[in-house]
Amino acid sequence: MSLLQSFVEVHPDSHFPIQNLPYGVFKPQPASPPRPGVAIGDHVLDLSEIASAGLFDGPFLTNSDCFLQASSSTSICVSLVLPTKPAWKEARATLQKLLSATEPTLRDNAVLRQKALVPLSSVELLLPVVVGDYTDFFTYRLPIAYHGRASSIVISGTDIVRPRGQAHPTGSSTPYFGPSLKLDFELEMATIVGPGNELGKPVDINNAEDHIFGLVLMNDWSARDIQAWEYIPLGPFLGKSFGTTISPWIVTLEALEPFAFGAPKQDPPPLPYLTEKVSKSYDISLEVHIKPAGHEDSGVVTRSNLKHLYWTLTQQLAHHTINGCNLRPGDLLGTGTISGPEQESRGCLLELTWNGKNALSVNGLDRKFLEDGDEVTLTGYCK
Repeated sequence: MSLLQSFVEVHPDSHFPIQNLPYGVFKPQPASPPRPGVAIGDHVLDLSEIASAGLFDGPFLTNSDCFLQASSSTSICVSLVLPTKPAWKEARATLQKLLSATEPTLRDNAVLRQKALVPLSSVELLLPVVVGDYTDFFTYRLPIAYHGRASSIVISGTDIVRPRGQAHPTGSSTPYFGPSLKLDFELEMATIVGPGNELGKPVDINNAEDHIFGLVLMNDWSARDIQAWEYIPLGPFLGKSFGTTISPWIVTLEALEPFAFGAPKQDPPPLPYLTEKVSKSYDISLEVHIKPAGHEDSGVVTRSNLKHLYWTLTQQLAHHTINGCNLRPGDLLGTGTISGPEQESRGCLLELTWNGKNALSVNGLDRKFLEDGDEVTLTGYCK
């Protein structure tokens, strides 16, 4: 079976081949209204132009205006709430056909191609969803989570200001107030909820995948000293709420399907409401790079993989709703820190340095926690 190719030039090392087509929101010009798009190579395909040309002509999308929204509140959430998974599949199939090397509709229409294919280097990327609610899981044997702050979720590239708060020196019970001395990253991914559920009606574990539109990378910035002082008994607050960064592109579960595999058997077996007929995980390689201030190059500080999660994405979503809690389109569910079994696969500096006891070497510099001016980059890829 030949590999699907696009008429759009895509570098072999690009994260955005025609097999991916992640969704995002962008502005082609500073004064332009936001609009939904998909990434293809070094370009963004403007979905509002494709919709205006009447090219979403399948049974689910023919009469839909979901890609025609243009306002300050535009997000891909508008399109991901398409009512059923078949609608998602139809949108993806339509886009893959239009972008394929053998399809002339867009390829040979110079006027539409000029309007619809925008260089990535020239656009402003925005948050791909307007997040109504944000939950972050603790990825170990008990599927617990805390309710995060949606207002401080920001897109990749946004500067994070070092937070201030109460903490206490080691060996002292007297707190002090000041800037965090233990600023940390957390390597995570996050589920973007598609259709939600009604209040009081939990999502069945075997239907949970139908409620997941896709995944983003997520950095759950953490002030470890503030967090340690405050988190008992109610959990994280000021140590987490100052900022959470997500990637601008939502990769759909359909795009990830070739990299799915049967999740490892859980021991002890989960309770019946978390027992899946088909338990699935994804082979997604993850890395964290740190570039110190004043340096041109970054250094890799950890390599991990989504497959190291104990709980599956569907188990997390089903557990979230088991008490009757209602999820809504665009909600963000963080996976929790993704750490592997080896020391070099730990997903945060707290674990990598054992809470600052053992420094890492980054470009010849010692790092126990993040310093001012450090640039942190998370990457994820499947192959």
